[in-house]
Amino acid sequence: MVETKTETNMTSAGKVEKSEAEWRKELTPTQYAVLREKATERPFSGEYEHEQRTGTYVCAGCGQTLFESDAKFDSGCGWPSFTQPAGESQVDEERDVSHGMIRTEVLCSKCSGHLGHVFNDGPGPTGLRYCINSAALKLEPK
Repeated sequence: MVETKTETNMTSAGKVEKSEAEWRKELTPTQYAVLREKATERPFSGEYEHEQRTGTYVCAGCGQTLFESDAKFDSGCGWPSFTQPAGESQVDEERDVSHGMIRTEVLCSKCSGHLGHVFNDGPGPTGLRYCINSAALKLEPK
């Protein structure tokens, strides 16, 4: 099925699609590197690693809700960590075999931006650790 654009930069499947030039114009260089080029910010360098305010974490690329602060925990890994996304359809997961490792990449389901990775070494109730780059997020405090 061929997707048609129903509004500016939005496909009929509800996905955000922009040109590389549009992404570069809208994102900071760090956000672009992480979200569009799958870069990873240095551990312990992101603005949300130690953030404790309540709120909702949204995608820095498209604004989709991704994680709630009540799912955030301090994993000590150097990146913001969450036990689960805000909803089942908020993130997509793909197998990542880059850098000589086998991992599960986490992507925004709306704009396909790279968020980070998910590991099965987190606390209850899910046992998961969504290890997410701060540059991929924006906190909307409550």
